[in-house]
Parts: sequence; structure tokens; C-alpha cells
Amino acid sequence: MPADNVMKIISKTIDFKIPEDTVVTIGKFDGIHKGHALVFDRMLKYRAQGLKSVIFTFDIPVSMLIDGTDSRVLTTNLEKRRIFEKLGADYLVEFPFNEKTASISAEGFIEEFLLERLNMKAIVIGSDLKFGHGGRGTADTLREYAKDHGYEVTVIDKLMHGEHEISSTIIRECIERGDIEAANEMLLHPYFFYGEVVHGRRIGRTLDFPTVNLIPKEDKLLPPNGVYFSVVEYEGTKYNAITNIGRKPTVEGERAAIGIETYIYDFDSLIYGQELTVSLFKFLRPEMRFGSLDELKGQLTKDVAEGEKWHKNHPQIP
Repeated sequence: MPADNVMKIISKTIDFKIPEDTVVTIGKFDGIHKGHALVFDRMLKYRAQGLKSVIFTFDIPVSMLIDGTDSRVLTTNLEKRRIFEKLGADYLVEFPFNEKTASISAEGFIEEFLLERLNMKAIVIGSDLKFGHGGRGTADTLREYAKDHGYEVTVIDKLMHGEHEISSTIIRECIERGDIEAANEMLLHPYFFYGEVVHGRRIGRTLDFPTVNLIPKEDKLLPPNGVYFSVVEYEGTKYNAITNIGRKPTVEGERAAIGIETYIYDFDSLIYGQELTVSLFKFLRPEMRFGSLDELKGQLTKDVAEGEKWHKNHPQIP
């Protein structure tokens, strides 16, 4: 969906009404991947016919309420907003997911929210969609209701990557073991962190390696601590970089909070308080503790040399 308008966000309420005719998709959209892109592409065709596009998702991970499993996400709500806006969605609904809304029946959800509040004329979904209380709503439920209500239902089959279906679960496993390259082959965008640049202890500047620092959101899934080849996007420009994820034990100690520290080649602007995106591309080495700042500086010199070589050999990135 082309980004030619400002996306409207509906959040923290179930009392809303979209007046225009719409095409809707529903999903968790955690780790927005190439399978999701097929859904968005199909929505584009409906949008070209005059329907407003609506992405319907949830304000917390569904699994967090249903079974209390790990709530860390591949894509935070703020990161989703950026992606969906770039895709050109007209509306994003971040539906409050709690015990009350989780008890809404599949039929009630179709009638009250899809038809009445979203004014849905078409829906595009993945083949594995389940919705409503107990996950009883499926594509067949939507098709059955369409007979009386006249909306169109398009079901997109799972996209394969090798022998496996692309899914957030598979991508999560890749991230957890540090296989960023495999994850990026499935993701719509390279695995990234978006946030505001915060002040560090400025040790990097004293070592002639000034860095930009982000604090990851508590619910963001982190790869193993270590150094990664990366790309930073700031004010519409992309810069090659290397990124350390971890506690910086040489200068902060073993119990410090985990941070995201990035050295951008040939970049020395002070951008505290500004927002940027750090995308990861390849794991270089695990985080280490060095005996002195001189040892750390020596390793950073090697890391940057490795990074510059890697980026030179991958000119398509960025």
C-alpha cells in the first residue's frame, strides 16, 4: 500500500466508527514478514477500488493474556505503527485485548466490530486466522456470514521459506539464536530497533569511537549479546555501522542494563533526543569483557575494520 496519506490510529478504545467503506485485515502482526506482504498487496487492490484499508491488531500479545507465555515481541507497537504507516494503511486499530474483549464471540465480533464499527466490505486474512472467544472464528465463519452480508473474503495461504512455513515463531527462533541473516530472509524489513538516542557515559568518544545509544523497550525480543553489522536510518538517510547489544561489561559492569550501542562510520553529529532506526544484518562476535580500555579500543578497531569490509562486500545494504 503506497504511503500517500496520514494513517489514523484507533487505540485504547472499543468505541469507534469508521464512516467509509473498508477492506480489513486481522492479525497479531508480530515480526511483519513476507507472508504478511501478500496480505497487504491484496488489500492494495481493494484500496485501488476505493475502499479504505484497515489493519486490525491488538495492544498486547494475545498469548500474554491467554496462557501467560513470554510477552517479548519481534515488533513493538511503536515499530508496527512506523511500518504500517510506510505501507500506506488508512487506519490502524490497536484493539484493547483483555478478559472482557477476549470473551466476545466470533459472531459478535463480525457483527459489532467488522460490519458495524469498521463498515467492512472486504476482508483479507491468512489461512490460519482464528478470532473470537476461544479462537472459534475462522475463515469458514467469515465466509458463512458473507452469504447474508455481502462482503468479500480473500484467504492468503502461508508462504514457504525452504521446507518451512514463514511464521513469527520461526523468525523468533532465528533471532534468539542470533541468526539474523535467516530471520531477515523472512522478514519484510531487516530486524530493527526504533527509538530515541539517549546519553551514555561517552566512553566511546574518549576512545575515538563515538556511539549512539538506544534503550530497548522491555517487551522487545533481543538477540544474543554481541556485536552485529548494522545500518542506521536517520532523517531519511542510511549509514553503515556496527552495533553492540549488551551490558558493556568493560565500562558498565556485569549487572548493567542491556543497551544498544552503535558506532556509525564517518558520523560525528550529536543527535541526543532524536529518533532513529538500527537494523541488524549479521552477527560478528559475542560481547566480551576486556582488561583495560586500551584492549577494548584495540578490539573496536578490529570490529570496525571487519564491518567496513563486510559492508563493502554487500553494497546493496543499505
